[in-house]
Amino acid sequence: MSGKIGMVSLGCSKNTVNSEQMLWLLKEAGYEITGELSDVDTLIINTCAFIESAKTEAIDNILEFARLKEEGRLKKIIVAGCLAQRYGGEILKELPEVDGIVGCGSFNRIAEAVRAAEGGSVPELFGDINAPVDETERIITSGPGWAYIKIAEGCDNRCAYCVIPSIRGGYRSRPMEAIIREAESLAASGVGELIVVAQDITRYGTDLYGERRLSRLVRELAGIEGIRWIRLHYLYPDMIDGELIKTVAEEKKVVKYLDVPIQHISDAVLRKMNRRGTGAEIRALFERLRREIPGLVLRTSIIAGLPGEGEAEFEELCQFLRQAKIERAGVFTYSPEEGTPAAEMERPDEETAARRSEILTDIQSRVMDEFNKRRIGGITEVIAEGYDRLAECWCGRSWADSPDVDGKVFFTGKKIRAGGFYKVRITDTLEGDLVGETVE
Repeated sequence: MSGKIGMVSLGCSKNTVNSEQMLWLLKEAGYEITGELSDVDTLIINTCAFIESAKTEAIDNILEFARLKEEGRLKKIIVAGCLAQRYGGEILKELPEVDGIVGCGSFNRIAEAVRAAEGGSVPELFGDINAPVDETERIITSGPGWAYIKIAEGCDNRCAYCVIPSIRGGYRSRPMEAIIREAESLAASGVGELIVVAQDITRYGTDLYGERRLSRLVRELAGIEGIRWIRLHYLYPDMIDGELIKTVAEEKKVVKYLDVPIQHISDAVLRKMNRRGTGAEIRALFERLRREIPGLVLRTSIIAGLPGEGEAEFEELCQFLRQAKIERAGVFTYSPEEGTPAAEMERPDEETAARRSEILTDIQSRVMDEFNKRRIGGITEVIAEGYDRLAECWCGRSWADSPDVDGKVFFTGKKIRAGGFYKVRITDTLEGDLVGETVE
């Protein structure tokens, strides 16, 4: 088999893992993998369809590469992932430039899809989205020095605004021994930071073993030689128990950074969105986490303009952000998605939702700026990601920063290598990022 294959991976970290698995399968099938997307025979676009902006990004990418195809610089376009799963054959009708579609249950059949497209067919592959998770190897595209490790697929939480269960299926944990084997392989290849991901990692093990096993898994990962940081994404608030808190506090390799999406703080909004727990329970959880895990940095996500959010509920959310001083928060404007219960509910108009999102973003920016200023003069560990020629210094992330969603650390030093870990004294801030220099 011959032919050059390119990949565009959109959306979340879980999608990145699927893209990496598809690249490995294609390489095993004899295809040449290249990052030069203007010089490929077949391009695979692994898409997201979680919210409207993600769908727009996916379609824009398809249309952009369709122009290359019209110019004869690209032969085939295959759309994979969430957009393909959600809209199926509609994609082929609306976007005739597409030569095949591969749903979320058929990532393991990507080489078959490419062969079919090369032969003139238009493959439509849609496997069981509730099947056990495929144990497929990967070509790591992140790093250097770090990688995602996905411990489960799908979701059972059924939040009223979310389409993920209908696209990705119900919650399925990977066997612990398979995760450990993969982590050991990643460590042997030079990965020092493992970012543990799933739609909800706190539920890990409940389907396979009848009990939560995240704490046990984390302790096993921490015992692997070569792993330096373990970062946890994403933890559903009401499933964080004392055992997990103790594990995070005790295990030195687990960075004191937890991503706990809450979406809102108002009881009325949380009930409408089918979120378990109350605002009081969220406040109590955050207080407990800070008390029992010294130096903890919290990340969360907030949605402005959800159904049921009136002025009182919005003001409660603003006050919570001012008081809780969450170091890392992503603020999103509610996107009504067809097929979800929330889409049929009364909600703030788009202009109001957008204005509220801006207000929340401004509050959160001040909190994050205050946190960054407090770090000036301190020494923090940083993973070097590469040399920034524009800034003329190295660029990396501290333990308090996750890739793509948090800030960077720009630093100077001698004998730095990408993927290495260094002690850096923070000397200044720069538009949400940090500036520093290595210390012996």
